[in-house]
Amino acid sequence: MPEPGPASAHAPVARRKGRRLSWIWLVPVIAALGGLFLVVRVWMDAGPTATISFQTAEGLEAGKTQVRYKEVNVGLVERVALNPDRSGVIVTVRLDKDASGLLQEGTQFWVVRPRLTLSGVSGLGTLLSGAYIGMDPAALGGRQDARLASKSAFVGLEIPPEVTQDRAGKRFTLKARDLGSLDVGSPVYYRRIPVGQVVGYRLDGTGEGVDVQVFIDAPNDAYVNRATRFWNASGVDFSVDARGLQMRSQSLLSVIVGGVAFDTIEQRERVAAKADAEFVIFPSEGAARAQPDGVPLRIRMRFDQSVRGLVVGAPIDSYGAAIGQVDSIGLELDRTTNRFYAVVGATLYLERLGAKTMGEIKEYSGSSLEHPSGKLLTSMIEQGMRAQLRIGNLLTGQLYVAMAMFPDAKPVSFKMEDTPLIPTVPNNLDQLQQQVNSILVKLDRVPFDALGAELNNLLRGTASLVKRLDTRLAPEAQAMLRQASRSLAAVGGVLSPDADLPASADAALQELARAARSLRELSDYLQAYPDALLRGRAQDAPSAPRQGSSR
Repeated sequence: MPEPGPASAHAPVARRKGRRLSWIWLVPVIAALGGLFLVVRVWMDAGPTATISFQTAEGLEAGKTQVRYKEVNVGLVERVALNPDRSGVIVTVRLDKDASGLLQEGTQFWVVRPRLTLSGVSGLGTLLSGAYIGMDPAALGGRQDARLASKSAFVGLEIPPEVTQDRAGKRFTLKARDLGSLDVGSPVYYRRIPVGQVVGYRLDGTGEGVDVQVFIDAPNDAYVNRATRFWNASGVDFSVDARGLQMRSQSLLSVIVGGVAFDTIEQRERVAAKADAEFVIFPSEGAARAQPDGVPLRIRMRFDQSVRGLVVGAPIDSYGAAIGQVDSIGLELDRTTNRFYAVVGATLYLERLGAKTMGEIKEYSGSSLEHPSGKLLTSMIEQGMRAQLRIGNLLTGQLYVAMAMFPDAKPVSFKMEDTPLIPTVPNNLDQLQQQVNSILVKLDRVPFDALGAELNNLLRGTASLVKRLDTRLAPEAQAMLRQASRSLAAVGGVLSPDADLPASADAALQELARAARSLRELSDYLQAYPDALLRGRAQDAPSAPRQGSSR
């Protein structure tokens, strides 16, 4: 192998080049960064999610069913699944970012479907577009209320609310014994103008009454104050009084679906009532406009006669004014006579007599309505105050209790108790019934069989007498009548103007007339010359000569 020479030291040496990054790799990097940016942006722009529990998923579909607020799309249903116990469904919805403030305590969700209610037809647009989830947030104007906490799990409503939470107005609670013909959507009237509606009802805490929720729209809610009274305006109210037959109704709608009306009865300071204030529903407008009941006074009354026609709720009347009502009717046994008698429990509202009268009663009795002393009742009972059953309707036979004065009533002892016993007197009808019964008893003692036999014998004797009169006396009577007729004819002939007797009687009457004149002249002469009876009649005086005659 030859040795390298000096010229080989300058020979070129081959070198290895280094690796360089190609620009082609920038494309996937940029795409990855763009995708990550889009993911981050979508994540940042995505709104919150919430779960809503419903009883059924009818009309709901993931990826299609919308969530709307005021008919604006604010979200979409992402998932529909059964709940763990399979008693319902859980719907997962995602809201827009700008609607995140609507998810807070008090927000309500429901499924909008076609519905027919008393207030009208709703959801007809869903027949073409499909069902959607309606939303009613507790916040006003879409702004989150700092006092309400955020929430992500909700229980949906099966029935849409009648009034949204952002509607101007107030809710009030009305206390009633029963619901009657009221229902959700029934109108509320003020001076026959609809100003609100019934939005709900439920049993009260005791289960003995019903709480009716009503909503009064603004600005009419300002007319509800402490002196306002509500009454049931359902149907048609008929009444018969001195003015005749009267019929009252708020509107045709209230006749069909019921309704409530209110008005301010007392003229005092009218301060608008607060929201959720409680009021009592009166059964009618007349009851609402009556005097306030005030503190009740429970009483008992004993009636020894029949109380047929007296019902619970019948009025207690005093001088034409209703001061109470009957609460109960029962029977008790009197051990001394072993006879049953009726015990009527009732409630008196003395404040219906008027504030001025109540002041005088309290001053006179020396007590209060909460703690009566009984002085007033004792004094009135000593003067003859009694309870009496009276007929209120002749057609139906309904009775009522009247508190009146009976000066001739027998004295009774009275003791004030928690439920005092008010003495009673029988009514006129009962007295009449007793008198009729007494007459019937006396008539029952009459021997009608013996009287009938005697009357039969009398009728037979009368028939025999009539027969004898017809066969024996009738011919003789006819002959007598014919003889009498002939006698009357003879008398008529004698008295005829052409007969001799009338002419002779006329001449005799003329002679009697001349004799009477002569006697009258003689009487006048003797009265003028009484001595003529002794001396005789005086001679006539010579007549005096006429003047101017010759001798």
